[in-house]
Order: sequence, then structure tokens, then C-alpha cells
Amino acid sequence: MKTLYDVQQLLEKYGILVHVGKRIWDIELMALELDNINKAGLIDQHDYMIAKLILRREHRIEELKEEDKEKKDSK
Repeated sequence: MKTLYDVQQLLEKYGILVHVGKRIWDIELMALELDNINKAGLIDQHDYMIAKLILRREHRIEELKEEDKEKKDSK
């Protein structure tokens, strides 16, 4: 598992499809759903940790994109 797409595929195995409309919101909802799967004891701990790291990285990338956009808009 290396990409956000891989995390989406993992969640689909549990019947969870996420599409809110904004990428950062999708990532946040995926993280919540992943936490719920983990609390229920349905996911391997290694897969959970890798997926959380991927989501954290993708969330940070989206935050940086938004910051760059705000800087460009304010000029």
C-alpha cells in the first residue's frame, strides 16, 4: 500500500466508499472510517498504520496546496 488509491481500495473491501467532493474532505472522512474499522478490530494493525501514514501525508499535501493558493490569491 503506497497511495491514496490503495487506501480507497482497502476501505472498499469493508464496503466503504468515500466521495464528498473535495479531496481534503475525502481524506479526512477516510481517516475517520479507518479509525472505526480499527476500533472494531477488523483490520490488521500494520495495514491500519500504513494507511494512516498515507492519509496523513496526503492531507498535508492538500493543506500545502491550499496555503499556496491563498498566497497567490492575496497578491
